[in-house]
Order: sequence, then C-alpha cells, then structure tokens
Amino acid sequence: MNRDRSPAMFRLAVASMVGTAIEFYDFFTYGTAAALVLGPLFFPTVSSLVGTLAAFGTFGVGFVARPLGSMLFGHIGDRLGRRPVLISSLLLTGVATVCVGLVPTYHRIGVAAPLLLVCLRFLQGLGLGGEWGGAVLLTAEHAPARRRALWASVPQIGPTFGFLLANGITLTLSAGLSREDFLSWGWRVPFWVAGVLAALGLLLRTRLTETPAFRELAESDNRASAPLAEVVRGHWRLVLLTAGGLSFGYSVFYTVTTWSLAYGTERLGVDRTLLLGCVMVAVAASGAATPFVALLADRCGRRPLCLAGCLAVALWTFPFVGLLRTGRPALMLLGFVVAMLSFVTTFGVVGAYLPELYEARVRCTGAAVGYNLAGVLGGAVTPLAATALARGDGPPWGVAVYLTGGALLSLGCFLLLPETRPTTAARPAAEPSPA
Repeated sequence: MNRDRSPAMFRLAVASMVGTAIEFYDFFTYGTAAALVLGPLFFPTVSSLVGTLAAFGTFGVGFVARPLGSMLFGHIGDRLGRRPVLISSLLLTGVATVCVGLVPTYHRIGVAAPLLLVCLRFLQGLGLGGEWGGAVLLTAEHAPARRRALWASVPQIGPTFGFLLANGITLTLSAGLSREDFLSWGWRVPFWVAGVLAALGLLLRTRLTETPAFRELAESDNRASAPLAEVVRGHWRLVLLTAGGLSFGYSVFYTVTTWSLAYGTERLGVDRTLLLGCVMVAVAASGAATPFVALLADRCGRRPLCLAGCLAVALWTFPFVGLLRTGRPALMLLGFVVAMLSFVTTFGVVGAYLPELYEARVRCTGAAVGYNLAGVLGGAVTPLAATALARGDGPPWGVAVYLTGGALLSLGCFLLLPETRPTTAARPAAEPSPA
C-alpha cells in the first residue's frame, strides 16, 4: 500500500489535528474574551482604553509562558517521547481554561480577580507551548518525505477549527443573549465547554503510537541528556532566525482576530456579532488554503513560500488598515481575508520546515522554542502596540507601519535560513544546522 495514503497515517494526522484544535480553542477563547469583555469586568476602575490595554496585557502573558512551556515539554518530548507531551500539555491547558470561566469578577473579589486571570493565562500558555511541537512532530516524523509538508500541515489546520469553534460559540451567545446576560455569565460558557473538549482530546491521544524517529533514538540510546542546553549551545542562531521569521505571522493573525475586534467595536461602532462573523470567514479561508500551500511546498520548497508570505503581508498592511477604517463590513472582510491568506502562505509550511531544520535528538525542543518565541515577539506585543498606535482620531496608519516593519524583518530572517525540502536540501534534514 502507498504509505502516503495509508489509513493509519490519515488517522494519526486527524487525531493530531483534533488535539491542536482543542488546545487552540482554549487559547483563542481567552483572546476573544480579552477583546470584548475582560476589560470592563476585571479592570472597571480605569478608562476604557486602559482597561483594553490591561486585558490585552493578561492576554500577552500566555505568549510569554509559551516558550517556557516549549522548554519544559520539549525536554519531555526529546527524552521520553512525543506522545507524553501531547497528553500532558492538553490536560494542563484544558484545566486552566475551565478555571478561567470560574474566576469571579473584580466586583466580587477585587484585585484578586485579575491576578487569578494572569496565573491561569500563564498555565494556558505553558500547556500550549508544548502542544505545537508534539503534535507537528508526531505527524512529520511518521510522514513520507515527499509528502511531509502536506501531512505536517494537517495539525496546522487545527488552530483554524479551534478559532472557529471558540468564536462560533461566542458569536451564538452574543447574538442570542442580551448584553447584560452576556456580560453576566454568557462569556463564561466557551471556557466551560473546554472541559468536555479536553476529555475528548485525551481519549483520542491515549491511542496514538510513538514516532519512528524517537523509537530509533531510544533504541540506539542517542537521546539528548539535556536538550535545551544542546539547542542553546549548538543551534542558538537557528532558534533566533526561526523566531524572527515567524513573528510577523503572529502579528498579522492577532491583529486580525483580536485587535481588530476591539478597534472595530469600540472605535468604529461596528456590531460585535457582524465583526466576529467577518473574522471567522477570513480564518476559515486561511484554513482551507493550508493544504494547497503545503502541496506547493512539497513541490517548490519551504523557503520560497515563507518569503512569499512575508512579502505579501508587507504589501498588504496599508490597504488592510484603510479597508478596516471604513467600518464597512464587506471592505473589512476583504482586508481580513487577504491578510489571512498572506499569513498562511508561510504558516502552512512551517509544520514541515521547522522540524527539518533540527536533528532528531533535539527536534522537539528546538522547533517548539523557535515557534513559541515567535509568539512572544509577534503575538504578545501586537495587540498592545496596535491599541497604543491607534489612539488618535484618524486611520491607524501606525499599525500598518508596525506590521510592515515586522514583515520585512521576518523576510530577512528567512533569507538567512536554508532550504530543507528532502529532494533539494543541501544537507540531510537530520544533520545539525550550522550555528
């Protein structure tokens, strides 16, 4: 049987995707709540602008925790296997998310409320920091070389489903409840649903098998004794380049999905439900495009797609801000869709690209640290920076300058990285990259 079409490979990829969907559902639920309700509920003693900044500050804590999670779970993945990472990270993120939905507001317990939010958001980020590396490696290390980008893109679709599910539930509640009921209890429901989804994900993941690459390492006793130290010592340049290269994608994604929600509802007066619907269509379009981008990467290489995504974002940011500023849903939707398709041109291939850059013995740590460090550079800072840059009455051109600069910086980083497609790479993927 052709291994590319093996039912076992398909089941493994789908199980991996379901897990990433659930974990990113947890993470995105918080982002939507931060944009819509956390400011007035947990920071009511400050102005609307400062409350939004504070809410996005707690949102950013999750990104700060993600590299720490990648170090912790990367060590587990490189020492004990990829499979234990998938189970433990999902459990941690799921429990933390359910607990967010149980935290009393500022009016009930005072300053303890935002402090609890920060702690739980940190635990969410810690769990998600281990998720991506484990899920992508499970698929990439089982996949045949000539279709690795395609199979490794399947877990990359998981965040799309997670986002659509999180925002679909929020959209339904927002449309069906009065503003008072939504602020009172409706916003908590998506967090409670996370418990059911986590239980489903754990059931699926306990049935997964370990990857061939890790089994070979274990049998030959070639596992790294201190993966993080080995990555820092021998691959620090690679980690920094991949983090810088991917940071623009986080900036674009969270500008569209988080900051735009706050800006559109608070500054432009666009209906919350309508704006959520526009964002969801754009994210769905990026998810649908992911496997096609991955097929191109298997045919043309990983780096050309990464460079094309950076360039597309750099060219689109000013039109995007102009379309957003109109407040007209159809034009805003156009801006969102093109921005997200530009984003996925790069992020649709990193599931194969990052693992191929690292040797197997430190792959879980190296790939995950680079990926999640990019989240700090792009995801944690962007909603805060964009909110601060958009304080004036005119169009927020400062946001466009910020995004363009980030895209050009990422372009430079990708230019310094090698191609890794198995048929054209200058070196075997398992060899260490020069640092």
